[in-house]
Amino acid sequence: METYAYGFPRLGTNREYKKLIEGFWRGKVSEEELRSGLENLEEGRIALYQKYVDYFPSGEMTLYDPMLDMALMLGIYTCENFDQYFDLCRGKNALELTKWFNTNYHYLVPEISSIPKPSKVRSAKKKFDKLCIQKQGIPYLVGPFTFLKLSKGYEKEKFEQHLISLAHAYTELIKGHDMVHLDEPAFVQDITDHEKELIQRAYEIMNQAHKDIFLFTYYDSVDFLEEVYQLPVKGIGLDLIYGSKNLDFIKEHGFPETKILIAGLVDGRNVWRTNIEEAVEILNELSLYAPDLMVSNASPLYHLPVTIEGEQLDPRLLEKLSFAQERLYELQLIGQAYEGELGKEVQAWSSTDDTNYFAVDKKVGHRLKKLQETDFTRSVPYTERVEIQKKVLNLPLFPTTTIGSYPQTKEVRKARAGFKTGRMSKDNYDAFVREKISDLISFQEDSGLDVLVHGEFERSDMVEFFAQKLNGIVTTKNGWIISYGTRGYRPPIIHGDISRQEPMTVKEVTYAQSLTDKPVKGMLTGPVTIIAWSYVRDDIPVDEVAYSIALCHQDEIKDYEENGIQIVQIDEPAFREKAPLKKRDWDIYFDWAVKAFRLASNTKPETQIHTHMCYSEFSEIIDYIVDMDFDVISIEAARSRADIIQVFSKTGFSRQIGLGVWDIHSPAVPRASQMEAIVEEVAKVVPIENIWINPDCGLKTRKWEETKASLKNLVKATQRLRKKYAS
Repeated sequence: METYAYGFPRLGTNREYKKLIEGFWRGKVSEEELRSGLENLEEGRIALYQKYVDYFPSGEMTLYDPMLDMALMLGIYTCENFDQYFDLCRGKNALELTKWFNTNYHYLVPEISSIPKPSKVRSAKKKFDKLCIQKQGIPYLVGPFTFLKLSKGYEKEKFEQHLISLAHAYTELIKGHDMVHLDEPAFVQDITDHEKELIQRAYEIMNQAHKDIFLFTYYDSVDFLEEVYQLPVKGIGLDLIYGSKNLDFIKEHGFPETKILIAGLVDGRNVWRTNIEEAVEILNELSLYAPDLMVSNASPLYHLPVTIEGEQLDPRLLEKLSFAQERLYELQLIGQAYEGELGKEVQAWSSTDDTNYFAVDKKVGHRLKKLQETDFTRSVPYTERVEIQKKVLNLPLFPTTTIGSYPQTKEVRKARAGFKTGRMSKDNYDAFVREKISDLISFQEDSGLDVLVHGEFERSDMVEFFAQKLNGIVTTKNGWIISYGTRGYRPPIIHGDISRQEPMTVKEVTYAQSLTDKPVKGMLTGPVTIIAWSYVRDDIPVDEVAYSIALCHQDEIKDYEENGIQIVQIDEPAFREKAPLKKRDWDIYFDWAVKAFRLASNTKPETQIHTHMCYSEFSEIIDYIVDMDFDVISIEAARSRADIIQVFSKTGFSRQIGLGVWDIHSPAVPRASQMEAIVEEVAKVVPIENIWINPDCGLKTRKWEETKASLKNLVKATQRLRKKYAS
């Protein structure tokens, strides 16, 4: 049984990737040092692949994002050096950033007007080779259908033309290689009959290169496997964890004898150990239909931390976990076990305590059982709430605010680390946080903002912070994964019933409110986002997990209200991201996702409920969004040039909208005129009394000089707009 692995994390055991690239941005790492460091990091990745598996792709190491790399290889963009490359990632020419399928990984969206001819592709590939970090292995590429599906800028009517042109371009890219790895996760989406025909044509064109193509799909099942079988490829990788219907199809219709079935039996998206014996049983069954078999991870491993080594968790939980390196080990074990080598290692991996390590809280179960439909419905409709809130808040036209966090300076991180390690006492740390909050309240008042925040100086990560405050969730020491570019976070692990021991954020928010007459927002990370950005227990339905988190939030909001907090923001940036890839599965997901939000926010009508959704595609889910029954939604409007607002206008959306007119993922300071222009465009389709003005996301990763300059321009733009639209 041969093994195949892909997508191993590029971050490094000690986040070397982040340190190298961000050091280069700060001028502390030279281009030569950056290249050398990334080459060393890649050598380490390759060594792990070689230790555990038979096959793996090369070219996975990127300077920022594989989709941008594909655009460069194809000649859609041209970069002569690292600075020009990073300008497309985070500079003045930064591409739009959005979610990669239903994950928390973000990719840069190429903007395509035309596909370069093969002759230009040859030249572009040579230029790109001078930038990229490549080693031995099967060349890795994002497949042409997925690349085009996830790009923008072209007319839909030209999709066929562009895909065929891409196929010719890809033929140039795969020349000179015996085998090539193509990722086509877009195959698991809803695919039309016409698209199926185009995929067949595209792959027949690429077959002119006479190379063995290993085609990988993942994240769900493929609805047109019969047509995929006909593609001129050597091997087909299928997700048998989240795409169980793939297995059903194979059992009913078989598998081509001339192709290799690459069975994805090791979970690339969650951390619970693989049952080696069950995986071998599935392989034995598959061998009846597919004589040529490999075993692989079911989806890319970069959704997992590098390794569990060094983690200091409860041993009962630790022995249930498997991160990326352990997934490679599991593939090795499955291969050995399939061949009948049930040695000590295989037995040791499978011989852990069979009882689930899931902490049970009977009080949580009792509250969940008592929930009724009225618990998911606010007592006063929005049309009445908005009038109540206007009188309570008395805000000006175009209210200004920020999304929550402010720059996490070296001083803030040092203090938090000192408190965590015991070098700083709790009293001293609390005093430090209060000082930062006080300074920030003064800064926001001086800046002219209307609705203030406390700055979240006590919070490391918007999910991790709450995980550390709740029962039933644990956080890791070094379990980092990449969200976009070099931005990493540590997903918590939900292992039990979730409950709140005590108020989680009330102390800091109410202290901030005591310093000002302006309203201060309470800030909570929503139930769906906590689930989406955590590793979730799999022994109970996910909706029960969501409702238990929502009840904690509802309790927190009630505590806010008792302490005079009038505005609460429940961040749900993962609301769209978490949705299933197939629309037929949406109603089930959105039913519990919407209800979780409504349960969390089911409090007094005087309390204005905000939600924040940044980089997501909203056009197809607008009805579900409205059903959340919030009062104000904040969204990204800078990189997308306010195009997203057209979606809201077409549906007659009547709630208030906070326009993210400042792209905080770029260090560039936007001009007041740029922000003003976005609002002007939106004001054509949205009533001005419904428009708020804010950055598109939290300011945690920005520097103070950028923050001060950008907020100054934001307020300046707002003042001009108020003067212009004043009645």
